[in-house]
Amino acid sequence: MKDTRRTRMVLGVLLIAALALITIDYRGGDNSPLRGLRGVGSAVFGPVERASASVVRPIGNTFDSLTGAPGERRRADRLERENQQLRDQLRAAHLDQDHSAQLQRLLGSAGLGGYKIAAAKVISAGQGFEDTVTIDVGSSSGVRPDMTVMSAEGLVGRVTRVGPTTATVLLATDVTSSVGSRLEDSKEIGIVQGRGRRGLGDGGQTPMRFQLLNANAAMRIGQRLVTLGSQGERPYVPGVPIGTIERIDAPAGGLTRTAYVRPFVKFTTLDVVAVVVAPPKTDPRDSVLPPKPSPSPTPTPSSSATPKDGKGDKKGTPSDKPSTGG
Repeated sequence: MKDTRRTRMVLGVLLIAALALITIDYRGGDNSPLRGLRGVGSAVFGPVERASASVVRPIGNTFDSLTGAPGERRRADRLERENQQLRDQLRAAHLDQDHSAQLQRLLGSAGLGGYKIAAAKVISAGQGFEDTVTIDVGSSSGVRPDMTVMSAEGLVGRVTRVGPTTATVLLATDVTSSVGSRLEDSKEIGIVQGRGRRGLGDGGQTPMRFQLLNANAAMRIGQRLVTLGSQGERPYVPGVPIGTIERIDAPAGGLTRTAYVRPFVKFTTLDVVAVVVAPPKTDPRDSVLPPKPSPSPTPTPSSSATPKDGKGDKKGTPSDKPSTGG
């Protein structure tokens, strides 16, 4: 259609009429005189609007999902990273509390024995034939070869190799380990030797054996051992708890008696340890040993449980009254 003056005039009139109708309908509200026309328009154009919406809406939703998917994925990734950070923080807090508790117990044991220590953490375990671990202190912390290593529970081993910030510890369970030892509550001495991986044959409970030098000396199951101490206090200082005697072998013609020892230290879960960088001024003897467990009370039979015969006298007990005969 050509853009003529007449056409523009018609369009202007229609536009003015439409604006007038909209104004009248808006101001009239529910009482609008055009309410009937509005109903006719809804009846005519409503189905067309719904049909077009049913076609256009899925396309729009698909478009929105496609355009919004990268943003949702980034949000999910961000939430996952935040959750992982929270889990790591909780785990670190738990580990810090556990390490703090271990360190407090370790300082308590060192204080009882009078040991000057350098605290450390086990950072790796040896993979070779030796039973060793690596700790995170070295020569910069005053650590030297042939120093005693202990935990809050007792003897761990001795330092064999030292670097500036790390050191290697030969565990007391290694087959080459020999520790001069002394029985609790006596002066009887002997040697504790590691059994290495052979100790696992006993369920991992007795990876050490103790040989008493005096075959006639008293030794009993449940008795505990501490380090005797070495010449010049290297490699072992005195008084460090070692373990408890679990089994004793009868001597078979030898001059020594052999016992098997369950150590106080659980070597498979070593974590916080300490290197004794200075020995005690005096031998602590048995002062570092944990308190002995209280013995369980032995139940006693009740006197009221004594059986009686049919006449009321205690069974097997003669009557207090004299017999009068037939």
